Amino acid sequence: MHEGIRTEITTLGEFGLIKHLTSHLQLQNPESKYGVGDDAAVLEFPGKQVLVTTDLLMEGVHFDLVYTPLKHLGYKAAMVNFSDIYAMNGTPKQITVSIAVSKRFCIEDLDEFYDGLRLACQRHQVDLVGGDTTPSVTGLAISITCIGTADREQVVYRNGAKPTDLICVSSGGDRGAT
Repeated sequence: MHEGIRTEITTLGEFGLIKHLTSHLQLQNPESKYGVGDDAAVLEFPGKQVLVTTDLLMEGVHFDLVYTPLKHLGYKAAMVNFSDIYAMNGTPKQITVSIAVSKRFCIEDLDEFYDGLRLACQRHQVDLVGGDTTPSVTGLAISITCIGTADREQVVYRNGAKPTDLICVSSGGDRGAT
């Protein structure tokens, strides 16, 4: 966690925190009509299949902050969702990020986490378009939903695998703790 200057999360409030963490995000996809800043994002996908996946990462189950820097955790949290879309031969387009944060975290800690999210989003041209924040009494919980697209004929399903198919594994998977 962040050492040095420490800004308590309560100094900003929920909407101030959201603005602080997302004000410098730029939408990269034409399907993203409106992102963070209202009750819901507005997306438009003409002629495509829409793929949606969600992963929940719990401190002490999926990650241990003794071994995982917050920036790396932010990157991993995004990638476990992107990999689900890629696994179905889709392209990730948008994510929403919801976090539950205990008082032991400060603004600078969340900045580090969001630095990792932003890096993953930039590398894969994915827009962060919304989410939620809430207090936690037990630590850190992260829930990310990823929306992607695929051509109707190109979607690959698990149940379509055959005994002779080549199976590839990516390092972005969400099975097991770091």
